[in-house]
Amino acid sequence: MEIKRHILAKLLDDLKEKYVTILVGARQVGKTFLLKKIEAEAKSQNLKTAFFDLEQPETLSKFNMSDAEIVVLLAEAGDVVFIDEFHYLKNASRIFKALYDKGAKVKIFASGSSSLEIHKHLKESLVGRKMVFQIPPCSLAEIGQAAKGEAFNYYCRFGGLPGLIHFEDEEKKRRLLADILQSYLLKDIKSLIKEENIRAFNNLLYLLAQSQGSITSTASLANEVGLTARTIESYLELLAQTYVNHPLHSFSLNYGNELKKSKKYYLFDLGLRNVLLKNFASLKDRQDAGVVIESFVFLELQKLLSPETELRFWRLKDGTEVDFIWVKNQEPYPIEVKMTSRPGEIPDGLRAFINKYPKVRKAFVVGRNNEGQVRYRDTVVYFVKLEDACLIPERI
Repeated sequence: MEIKRHILAKLLDDLKEKYVTILVGARQVGKTFLLKKIEAEAKSQNLKTAFFDLEQPETLSKFNMSDAEIVVLLAEAGDVVFIDEFHYLKNASRIFKALYDKGAKVKIFASGSSSLEIHKHLKESLVGRKMVFQIPPCSLAEIGQAAKGEAFNYYCRFGGLPGLIHFEDEEKKRRLLADILQSYLLKDIKSLIKEENIRAFNNLLYLLAQSQGSITSTASLANEVGLTARTIESYLELLAQTYVNHPLHSFSLNYGNELKKSKKYYLFDLGLRNVLLKNFASLKDRQDAGVVIESFVFLELQKLLSPETELRFWRLKDGTEVDFIWVKNQEPYPIEVKMTSRPGEIPDGLRAFINKYPKVRKAFVVGRNNEGQVRYRDTVVYFVKLEDACLIPERI
């Protein structure tokens, strides 16, 4: 079964735009699938297309020529040209800029998995000449198209990577996730870190999976892994730049007793976390069920971030905390995730946040069977079902 990706409509709108459209994201999130869908739509509009997958050696060899010759090649290849894993193309930014500035009547769609490599290739300014879309794994709603009735349990066990839905056998799903992890280590990481540190990097990935959603310091990770804090910081940046690990910063308005510079970390997919922990048990059988549902809410919200929004967490030195703070136009909206809660019960952390920030207009409690709303001081507190966490931004 084919999953209809919600972002596809926005990408199709770019067919009529002159700028270069760039799709970025971790491996196996569906970038190539989306390029193919855009190509099919372009063909339906009688546009001539060309598709270049630069991970294929025979395709990459076609670009073994001067930049000027590549510009001519792409300009004459079709009305719409697709370049998969474009960071293998030397001087990509210079080539794209030349095509744009010379008024070539060709629309470029390009994809890449490594932000580090992409940054190197786009270091020459493409301001006003590109639009970048970050492609995440599938949302719960998208997975629900294929895993009807069991979508939430499926998502918590196998995550949102779209390629897994084609396999009914659970063992094959687990093996594919293991292969994806191995491919990431071999293709995206091995060339970027020292060979002798590969094992330490693997240990770091495991520790991040194990401590997901907890406040974690680089010093503690360094002690566990056996590397310097500076090296750990560089590896955490590497994980972020390859879209595999998302750091979450603390929320503060400069109050002295709030945590400073503290972070939580969330791997980009629950299936990947589970393969690292070697635990694919159902939610009801997991000791870390609270971490799983908190991670689920984070991943659903993180997909919906826009230029005027950001996602944070809040914690005081005495341990009082709120799982997430959705910040829109610098206004905070606290979100607490509860595995179990009584109807209408406001968690202590949420009360503490509202007491400290009395101008908060809306707050949210996310849980398995939550519904309704209550008022606390001047704040409306909404109770939201886990499966509806993605609707929170619409209510802000």
